[in-house]
Amino acid sequence: MERINASIDVDQRLYAQDIAGSLAHARMLVRQGIIGQADGRAIERGLKRVKAEIESGSFNFRRDLEDIHMNVEARLQDLIGAPAGRLHTARSRNDQVATDFRLWVREAIDDLDRRLKDLVGALLDQAEQHAATVMPGYTHLQPAQPVTFGHHLMAYVEMLGRDRGRLADARRRLNESPLGAAALAGTSFPIDRRLTARELGFERPMANSLDAVADRDFALEFLAAGAILAVHLSRLAEEIVLWTSPAFGFVALGDAFTSGSSIMPQKRNPDAAELVRAKTGQLAGAFQGLLMVMKGLPLAYGKDMQEDKAPTFAAADSLQLCLEAMTGMMRDLRADPAAMRAAAAKGFLTATDLADWLVRALGLPFREAHHVTGSIVRAAEKAGCDLAALPLATLKAIHPRITREVFTVLDLDRSVASRRSQGGTAPALVRRAVAAARKQMK
Repeated sequence: MERINASIDVDQRLYAQDIAGSLAHARMLVRQGIIGQADGRAIERGLKRVKAEIESGSFNFRRDLEDIHMNVEARLQDLIGAPAGRLHTARSRNDQVATDFRLWVREAIDDLDRRLKDLVGALLDQAEQHAATVMPGYTHLQPAQPVTFGHHLMAYVEMLGRDRGRLADARRRLNESPLGAAALAGTSFPIDRRLTARELGFERPMANSLDAVADRDFALEFLAAGAILAVHLSRLAEEIVLWTSPAFGFVALGDAFTSGSSIMPQKRNPDAAELVRAKTGQLAGAFQGLLMVMKGLPLAYGKDMQEDKAPTFAAADSLQLCLEAMTGMMRDLRADPAAMRAAAAKGFLTATDLADWLVRALGLPFREAHHVTGSIVRAAEKAGCDLAALPLATLKAIHPRITREVFTVLDLDRSVASRRSQGGTAPALVRRAVAAARKQMK
């Protein structure tokens, strides 16, 4: 029973939040005349010493005391005696742990946001440097149209911006205080919940005492946002794995973020990217796992909810590590513009530009232009050359109205520069997008 019931091995991470909540609660009890000032001073002095002991590593966590709350309270009793017994007046471990956990998740969100900003900054630096570096754009992992490397990286800036928004939304919703809900029904003591909420940085007290102790939506939202963030990091990690392979050769990573082989001396494996990609399963699983914990619980508190912290802590740790690793890789990454351009020169990437030119210059309906372009592509395949290398006579044999002007749209640089619609890959737009993102970051 002790082994299954105790949570101290996991929830000792909440010590700082638990002590902060207890300090706020004790001050409120004194202000409301529920406990005396001398007891309040003793409690505050004792809690600060407990915190110092934990942070110095001298604190003895005891499994027989079950959790962080009882471990702190028992040590407080040792230090100050009877006044320690007054601290738990007008509260329960149910509202205490809900408060601690909200404080911890709020801090985790703030930490992740700082790390996200670092990663976005690294992406912006690369995107600005490579605003005009031509590379193939893909659909179905097949060469599609030329884009710039900067434009490609800015897509991830947009994704991570949405991740920051989701985390900010989750933070805004969780920023209500459960403290004072007690076990489930509130308390008959004349407490001031607004006072403790304000001292702990919450916007307001939670409106319903049952919901205050039973809710774990805030953890679910955090894990859901984290799972989506992990998917975005995984997609970028997969691209790094592809781009660093000799088949692509678009980018290189140094020794800091790669590893060798125990048997093949030539290898430089993108292990950091692969591990970021792999941790997505853990993060998605954490969200799904907590959903299953909560799905059948009647109000208000059930011991099942003790299982909320382990997946949340693990998810936060993994996200922090993944963001650090990805930021390091993006700052370490060195692009090879020549390899990107060589790849863009294959696969007839300016075929869409040709079709668009047939529409604009010759007035063909797009479907007819699409058909004509397909015939030209087949001619280039047969000749073993790119579209721009086909003789004008070959083009005119397919459609007699084609003129030499067509070659102006078959150039890769002109192709990307022409994509000037909002959100397009034109280098000028990429630089503008980078500047706007930097301004928003500030």
